[in-house]
Amino acid sequence: MSETPAFLDGGRPPVPDLVVPRGVTPFFLPRRPVRGRLVRLGPLADALLARHDNHPVVTALTGQALGLAAALSTALKFHGSFSLQAKGDGPVRLLLADCTDTGALRGYAQMDAARLDALLAVDPRPGADSLLGKGHLAFTVDPGEAGDRHQGIVSIAGASLAEMALHYFSNSEQLRCLVHLACDRTESGWRAAAFVLEKIAGAGGIDPEMSEDAQEEEWRTATILAATLTDAELLDDDLEPERLLLRLFHAEGVIVDRARSLSFGCRCSRARLAGILEGFSADDLDHMAVAGDIVMTCEFCNYDFHFPRDAVRGTEV
Repeated sequence: MSETPAFLDGGRPPVPDLVVPRGVTPFFLPRRPVRGRLVRLGPLADALLARHDNHPVVTALTGQALGLAAALSTALKFHGSFSLQAKGDGPVRLLLADCTDTGALRGYAQMDAARLDALLAVDPRPGADSLLGKGHLAFTVDPGEAGDRHQGIVSIAGASLAEMALHYFSNSEQLRCLVHLACDRTESGWRAAAFVLEKIAGAGGIDPEMSEDAQEEEWRTATILAATLTDAELLDDDLEPERLLLRLFHAEGVIVDRARSLSFGCRCSRARLAGILEGFSADDLDHMAVAGDIVMTCEFCNYDFHFPRDAVRGTEV
């Protein structure tokens, strides 16, 4: 326990200082209306996912959400954080993943253990639709104090998280996409990955002499080739991104752009949580205390912060 007063203690919990330098690999097919991103979390997936003692089906869903958040955030120009949130009436009540503009990644799932056990007794390998149930999926860009939040929301629709994301794109953004998400426990620990392919509207980079029909044919060809991608290939640490992309699009002359890093991105600290506690009245703080301590748990990194009640100052009533 820190001996520094809570409101002065900026200490971070013992979480990994982990960076994956080539977590996101952008690419495009030259002079064709196709671009995409390949996301490999590598050991970062295990560092994020293994902190929560969830059932493997919930862990796999959380890993897919992390991969998707990383893939979508790196397609945007923004400052702050990008998040995806699924809230439903299924055993997994809340699924949340977010990634900052610098690649700091975090996420977690909240679940009803009794309802999950009941579902697993009927279906040992439930899909995202069974885990989440009916509800909504939201994508949010939050610039913090620099501006207003931008959010898009759609109802949950689709059997997998990838299909739910495609439902959002087709209904809210009118984007043509292919999304492949994968997460599994390997010999090296949990691994998670994402592959997103996008059809670019007639803009720069496309052959100016290419007709709309030809552009559509190029997109169809790219999606057929991308559909051959397997989970095993996505999660293989030994298969370099360039080799994988060349394997998929060798005849199209795929070009790889500059890779972007991803890192362990929980932003909790004693000072941040102490600031929240300071907003409560002394009476509320007294009710929170158990055996002289107030315990606050960071949902993202699953770490308990203990604050001695007599070290936390409340607001005046």
